Amino acid sequence: MITQKNYAAIDIGSNAVRLLVSTITEKEGQDPNFRKTSLVRVPIRLGADVFLNKNISERNISRMLDTMQAFDLLMKSHGVEKYKACATSAMREAENGENVTKMIGEKTGVDIEIIDGNHEAAIIAATDLHALIQNDCNYLYVDVGGGSTEYTLYSNGKTVASKSFKVGTVRLLNDLVKNSTWKEMENWVKDTTKGFNDIDLIGSGGNINNIFKTSGKKEGKPLSLSYLKKYDELINSYTYEERITELDLKNDRADVIIPASKIYVNSMKWAKANQIYVPKIGLSDGIIKSLYNESQN
Repeated sequence: MITQKNYAAIDIGSNAVRLLVSTITEKEGQDPNFRKTSLVRVPIRLGADVFLNKNISERNISRMLDTMQAFDLLMKSHGVEKYKACATSAMREAENGENVTKMIGEKTGVDIEIIDGNHEAAIIAATDLHALIQNDCNYLYVDVGGGSTEYTLYSNGKTVASKSFKVGTVRLLNDLVKNSTWKEMENWVKDTTKGFNDIDLIGSGGNINNIFKTSGKKEGKPLSLSYLKKYDELINSYTYEERITELDLKNDRADVIIPASKIYVNSMKWAKANQIYVPKIGLSDGIIKSLYNESQN
């Protein structure tokens, strides 16, 4: 006897907005199985508005309304029982963020929760991340978004420390990260990982997923620091147009992958890590798991 239910997660990031629909299959005596049924990504770069002008533009408000309306219809088509919509860095920094979420709720019925960096990291930790973490190893988890980078250090299967920095790909593209902020991030990683030997990185975010896919590595195998350095040199040797035509990158990925690669490479250097695992998990996966865990209580 099995039961199945569909849950959905909406991740409103600084670079893109995503809808993930997952089918959860339960069988007595077994752990539930989570299968991604549908994933839709819309490149609404809210961060380009907010980090420069402190507000979400009328054009992107209109695009958000259309997108949430479409997501609402897709969730109904998939028979979604529960959903949660979370907005991160761009929406929480927008002066009109609360008004925009209220308007979207009134016009589309999609309720959006604006979450802080620590809450974001906690939701992601609810994913299958712990299935990857071995109790006798040390890991620095790095999630690079458009508006922020979240770090969590794990040792002996437990969280040692976590921190969110306003260093993201869209901010870096627009030259909105001060040297002092970058240095603060570097010092935190170095100080926090000091005394922990043989640290591996765990990377999440669309850019590192893309880099991993390009590598041709089998799922579960890590990328080396030397590979990441070579890839960083490669993409920096191409123009924006060449990254689209020669490397087959999407136009909204071909620019942000440069600062993302910089963050991952430097994070590995600061933590003295030689390899990075890419389990293809993120905020959307964490939201689904959180919804399921709440339903069990």
